[in-house]
Amino acid sequence: MSIQENYNSIKKQLPEGVQLVAVSKTHPVSDIQVVYDLGQKTFGENKVQELLEKQPLLPKDIQWHLIGHLQTNKVKYIAEFIDTIQSVDSEKLLLEINKEAAKHNRTIKVLLQVKIASEESKFGLEISEAQDLFQKYINGAFPNIEITGLMGMASFTDDEQQVKREFLTLKKVFNELNQLKKLDTLSMGMSNDFPLAIECGANSVRVGSAIFGLRDYSK
Repeated sequence: MSIQENYNSIKKQLPEGVQLVAVSKTHPVSDIQVVYDLGQKTFGENKVQELLEKQPLLPKDIQWHLIGHLQTNKVKYIAEFIDTIQSVDSEKLLLEINKEAAKHNRTIKVLLQVKIASEESKFGLEISEAQDLFQKYINGAFPNIEITGLMGMASFTDDEQQVKREFLTLKKVFNELNQLKKLDTLSMGMSNDFPLAIECGANSVRVGSAIFGLRDYSK
Protein backbone atom coordinates (compact mmCIF):
# COMPACT_ATOMS: atom_id res chain seq x y z
CA MET A 1 0.00 0.00 0.00
CA SER A 2 1.01 3.61 -0.52
CA ILE A 3 1.88 5.99 2.31
CA GLN A 4 -1.49 7.68 1.77
CA GLU A 5 -3.36 4.38 2.07
CA ASN A 6 -1.34 3.37 5.13
CA TYR A 7 -2.01 6.69 6.84
CA ASN A 8 -5.72 6.65 6.12
CA SER A 9 -5.93 3.06 7.37
CA ILE A 10 -4.24 3.97 10.67
CA LYS A 11 -6.43 7.04 11.16
CA LYS A 12 -9.55 4.90 10.76
CA GLN A 13 -8.34 2.62 13.55
CA LEU A 14 -7.86 5.44 16.07
CA PRO A 15 -10.77 6.31 18.36
CA GLU A 16 -11.71 9.95 18.69
CA GLY A 17 -9.41 11.72 21.13
CA VAL A 18 -6.34 9.55 20.47
CA GLN A 19 -3.39 11.55 19.16
CA LEU A 20 -1.28 10.12 16.35
CA VAL A 21 2.43 10.92 16.39
CA ALA A 22 3.72 9.95 12.95
CA VAL A 23 7.24 8.66 13.55
CA SER A 24 9.28 9.87 10.60
CA LYS A 25 12.80 8.87 11.68
CA THR A 26 15.00 7.68 8.79
CA HIS A 27 12.32 8.71 6.27
CA PRO A 28 12.89 11.52 3.76
CA VAL A 29 11.36 14.98 3.89
CA SER A 30 9.30 14.15 0.77
CA ASP A 31 7.50 11.33 2.61
CA ILE A 32 6.83 13.55 5.62
CA GLN A 33 5.37 16.20 3.29
CA VAL A 34 2.99 13.61 1.82
CA VAL A 35 1.63 12.76 5.27
CA TYR A 36 1.51 16.44 6.26
CA ASP A 37 -0.57 17.18 3.15
CA LEU A 38 -3.07 14.54 4.32
CA GLY A 39 -3.64 16.63 7.45
CA GLN A 40 -1.07 15.23 9.89
CA LYS A 41 0.63 17.94 11.95
CA THR A 42 2.44 15.95 14.69
CA PHE A 43 5.64 14.07 13.83
CA GLY A 44 8.17 12.22 15.98
CA GLU A 45 11.92 11.99 15.47
CA ASN A 46 14.48 9.94 17.41
CA LYS A 47 17.70 11.81 16.78
CA VAL A 48 18.45 15.49 17.22
CA GLN A 49 20.78 15.65 14.19
CA GLU A 50 18.17 14.21 11.85
CA LEU A 51 15.49 16.51 13.26
CA LEU A 52 17.74 19.56 12.72
CA GLU A 53 18.23 18.57 9.09
CA LYS A 54 14.51 18.13 8.41
CA GLN A 55 12.87 20.87 10.45
CA PRO A 56 13.96 23.85 8.28
CA LEU A 57 12.74 22.10 5.09
CA LEU A 58 9.18 21.44 6.27
CA PRO A 59 6.12 23.55 7.18
CA LYS A 60 6.57 25.67 10.28
CA ASP A 61 3.30 24.56 11.88
CA ILE A 62 4.49 20.96 12.36
CA GLN A 63 4.54 19.98 16.02
CA TRP A 64 7.79 18.09 16.45
CA HIS A 65 8.09 15.49 19.20
CA LEU A 66 11.49 14.15 20.24
CA ILE A 67 10.83 10.51 21.13
CA GLY A 68 14.34 9.04 21.29
CA HIS A 69 16.89 9.15 24.08
CA LEU A 70 18.06 12.75 24.48
CA GLN A 71 21.50 13.72 25.74
CA THR A 72 21.62 16.88 27.85
CA ASN A 73 24.20 18.52 25.57
CA LYS A 74 21.79 18.29 22.60
CA VAL A 75 18.85 20.08 24.24
CA LYS A 76 20.06 23.54 23.22
CA TYR A 77 19.77 22.69 19.53
CA ILE A 78 16.03 21.98 19.64
CA ALA A 79 14.83 24.18 22.51
CA GLU A 80 13.71 27.00 20.22
CA PHE A 81 11.18 24.97 18.22
CA ILE A 82 10.46 21.57 19.80
CA ASP A 83 6.82 21.07 20.79
CA THR A 84 7.18 18.09 23.12
CA ILE A 85 10.06 15.99 24.46
CA GLN A 86 8.56 12.57 25.17
CA SER A 87 11.71 10.91 26.44
CA VAL A 88 12.61 12.64 29.71
CA ASP A 89 14.37 9.93 31.71
CA SER A 90 16.35 11.86 34.35
CA GLU A 91 16.19 14.92 36.58
CA LYS A 92 19.42 16.13 34.98
CA LEU A 93 17.70 16.22 31.58
CA LEU A 94 14.64 17.95 33.00
CA LEU A 95 16.83 20.67 34.52
CA GLU A 96 18.62 21.19 31.21
CA ILE A 97 15.36 21.47 29.25
CA ASN A 98 14.08 23.96 31.82
CA LYS A 99 17.27 26.03 31.47
CA GLU A 100 17.21 26.09 27.67
CA ALA A 101 13.47 26.80 27.54
CA ALA A 102 14.01 29.84 29.77
CA LYS A 103 16.65 31.19 27.35
CA HIS A 104 14.00 31.24 24.62
CA ASN A 105 11.27 32.52 26.94
CA ARG A 106 9.34 29.32 26.29
CA THR A 107 7.55 26.61 28.19
CA ILE A 108 8.43 23.22 26.72
CA LYS A 109 6.04 20.32 27.09
CA VAL A 110 7.56 17.05 28.25
CA LEU A 111 6.52 13.52 29.05
CA LEU A 112 8.26 11.53 31.75
CA GLN A 113 9.48 8.28 30.22
CA VAL A 114 8.79 5.47 32.67
CA LYS A 115 10.57 2.13 32.36
CA ILE A 116 7.91 -0.56 32.11
CA ALA A 117 9.67 -3.09 29.86
CA SER A 118 11.64 -6.06 31.12
CA GLU A 119 14.53 -5.45 28.70
CA GLU A 120 17.61 -3.81 30.17
CA SER A 121 18.17 -1.80 27.00
CA LYS A 122 15.10 0.39 27.43
CA PHE A 123 15.63 3.85 28.89
CA GLY A 124 13.28 5.33 31.44
CA LEU A 125 12.66 6.38 35.01
CA GLU A 126 11.78 3.91 37.71
CA ILE A 127 8.22 4.51 38.89
CA SER A 128 9.43 5.94 42.21
CA GLU A 129 11.77 8.34 40.38
CA ALA A 130 8.91 9.55 38.18
CA GLN A 131 6.75 10.12 41.25
CA ASP A 132 9.53 12.10 42.96
CA LEU A 133 10.17 14.26 39.88
CA PHE A 134 6.48 14.96 39.45
CA GLN A 135 6.25 16.10 43.07
CA LYS A 136 9.17 18.47 42.52
CA TYR A 137 7.40 19.79 39.41
CA ILE A 138 4.20 20.41 41.39
CA ASN A 139 6.31 22.27 43.94
CA GLY A 140 7.57 24.62 41.23
CA ALA A 141 11.04 23.23 40.56
CA PHE A 142 10.85 23.53 36.74
CA PRO A 143 9.04 26.78 35.85
CA ASN A 144 9.73 26.60 32.10
CA ILE A 145 8.47 23.05 31.72
CA GLU A 146 4.99 21.61 31.51
CA ILE A 147 4.81 17.91 32.31
CA THR A 148 1.81 16.91 30.22
CA GLY A 149 1.96 13.16 30.80
CA LEU A 150 3.88 9.90 30.66
CA MET A 151 5.48 7.81 27.94
CA GLY A 152 6.44 4.15 27.99
CA MET A 153 7.63 1.35 25.74
CA ALA A 154 6.53 -2.21 26.33
CA SER A 155 8.84 -5.20 25.99
CA PHE A 156 9.50 -6.42 22.46
CA THR A 157 7.79 -9.77 22.82
CA ASP A 158 5.01 -11.87 21.29
CA ASP A 159 3.56 -12.37 24.77
CA GLU A 160 0.52 -10.12 24.54
CA GLN A 161 -0.35 -10.62 28.20
CA GLN A 162 3.06 -9.32 29.28
CA VAL A 163 2.71 -6.26 27.03
CA LYS A 164 -0.77 -5.65 28.42
CA ARG A 165 0.51 -5.87 32.02
CA GLU A 166 3.23 -3.34 31.24
CA PHE A 167 0.80 -0.91 29.60
CA LEU A 168 -1.63 -1.24 32.52
CA THR A 169 1.21 -0.55 34.97
CA LEU A 170 1.89 2.76 33.25
CA LYS A 171 -1.81 3.59 33.13
CA LYS A 172 -1.99 3.05 36.90
CA VAL A 173 0.94 5.44 37.49
CA PHE A 174 -0.67 7.96 35.14
CA ASN A 175 -3.93 7.82 37.10
CA GLU A 176 -2.11 8.32 40.40
CA LEU A 177 -0.16 11.35 39.19
CA ASN A 178 -3.23 12.75 37.45
CA GLN A 179 -4.93 13.00 40.83
CA LEU A 180 -2.10 15.25 42.04
CA LYS A 181 -2.12 17.51 38.98
CA LYS A 182 -4.05 17.16 35.71
CA LEU A 183 -2.23 15.29 32.98
CA ASP A 184 -3.24 15.16 29.31
CA THR A 185 -1.11 12.57 27.58
CA LEU A 186 -0.44 8.87 28.03
CA SER A 187 1.87 7.92 25.18
CA MET A 188 2.01 4.14 24.70
CA GLY A 189 1.94 1.91 21.67
CA MET A 190 3.77 1.74 18.36
CA SER A 191 3.07 0.20 14.96
CA ASN A 192 2.94 -3.37 16.28
CA ASP A 193 0.97 -2.84 19.49
CA PHE A 194 -0.96 0.44 19.37
CA PRO A 195 -4.46 -1.15 19.36
CA LEU A 196 -3.61 -2.95 22.62
CA ALA A 197 -2.11 0.24 24.05
CA ILE A 198 -5.33 2.14 23.32
CA GLU A 199 -7.32 -0.65 24.94
CA CYS A 200 -5.13 -0.15 28.03
CA GLY A 201 -5.70 3.59 28.18
CA ALA A 202 -3.24 5.25 25.77
CA ASN A 203 -4.45 8.50 24.24
CA SER A 204 -1.33 9.08 22.15
CA VAL A 205 0.38 6.51 19.92
CA ARG A 206 3.69 6.60 18.05
CA VAL A 207 3.30 4.97 14.64
CA GLY A 208 6.09 4.88 12.07
CA SER A 209 6.58 1.78 9.91
CA ALA A 210 2.83 1.14 9.60
CA ILE A 211 2.60 4.53 7.86
CA PHE A 212 5.93 5.04 6.11
CA GLY A 213 6.93 1.43 5.51
CA LEU A 214 10.05 -0.29 6.81
CA ARG A 215 12.92 1.98 7.73
CA ASP A 216 16.32 2.19 6.14
CA TYR A 217 18.48 1.13 9.08
CA SER A 218 21.71 1.89 7.22
CA LYS A 219 21.23 5.60 8.09
